[in-house]
Amino acid sequence: MYYVYILHSMKDGRLYTGFTSDLKKRLNEHSTAKVKSTERRLPLKLIYYEAYLNRTDAKSREKFLKSGSGKRYIKKQLSNYFRITNPC
Repeated sequence: MYYVYILHSMKDGRLYTGFTSDLKKRLNEHSTAKVKSTERRLPLKLIYYEAYLNRTDAKSREKFLKSGSGKRYIKKQLSNYFRITNPC
């Protein structure tokens, strides 16, 4: 099984999109500052993930979610989450 996941930084409010075959292990690596790209953005919260049987499908989805269209999709898909965490 392969996973595409999105983390939300509670420090700076930014999102991080990643891909892994072991979601639990990867989340532990993020939370213990073992991932260079997120070590200064702790704490992180898992806000979204998808599971795939095929590695290529998961990598393609990760690439899409990192694109402008993918970011818009996530903002729309999780609109209630963002409204609650960032009330204006």
